[in-house]
Amino acid sequence: MQVWTVANQKGGVGKTTTSVALGSLAAGGGSRVLLLDLDPHGSMSCYFRQNPDTVTRSCFNLFRDRQALDPAVVSRQVIETAYDNLHLLPASTALATLERKAIGPDGAGLVVAGALAHIADMYDLVIIDTPPLLGVLMINALAACQRLVIPVQTEFLALKGLERMVHTLEMMSRSRRGGIDYTIVPTLFDRRTQASVGSLRSIRNTYGERVWPGRIPIDTKFRDASKAGVPPHILAPQSRGVRAYQSLRKWLSQAPRDLSPACGVGGGA
Repeated sequence: MQVWTVANQKGGVGKTTTSVALGSLAAGGGSRVLLLDLDPHGSMSCYFRQNPDTVTRSCFNLFRDRQALDPAVVSRQVIETAYDNLHLLPASTALATLERKAIGPDGAGLVVAGALAHIADMYDLVIIDTPPLLGVLMINALAACQRLVIPVQTEFLALKGLERMVHTLEMMSRSRRGGIDYTIVPTLFDRRTQASVGSLRSIRNTYGERVWPGRIPIDTKFRDASKAGVPPHILAPQSRGVRAYQSLRKWLSQAPRDLSPACGVGGGA
């Protein structure tokens, strides 16, 4: 089982769209996929028509019951979607209460990793969507993953968020064996604007081979798919955005994991 985390310490960069697009494409290709929503706002859960305010099966229960986790407890939190091979472990707004608590000696920073270990034989791929801030939820998501995907909007302010994210990875590399293998994915690219073109150039110049060679364009079909609660590749299989995510998924699946340090963070997990 592979675990990919989609994270950035800035909101509005396309984390949920990236999570849903990559996960649903993998499921459509025959992989058994679990989408895990760790954001208290529950955007990914809402995408699949689960209400974070009222849901009773959720990631929050993993933290609440972390001393008694077993395969049955974890499996009970999972919800089947309307799409083959695609399951969801929803978010609850109660997750927000965890951010007020420090990670203590009881291992609260490893809850998700421990939970996924119980169901590792059930899935080929897990994709974790995260909140846009550093706290216990993002720490869990980073600790659980083998590959980190960092969507970055091609605009100036998003570059500052990327700097914070890389700094977080540098800190985590000191507290775990090896670093985190990560790929920067330029999103919301608009080739008609100098701001977008210039930001993309800056990202590539600064982070080099850590940046995926392609980019995800602005595409209104993503908004339409979210409104309909349908994976993008099903609603608009020939859209330019879906074609870009198909290319990204193929690249992530085939790219070797880099075991050499980059930007202060070693690869591999």
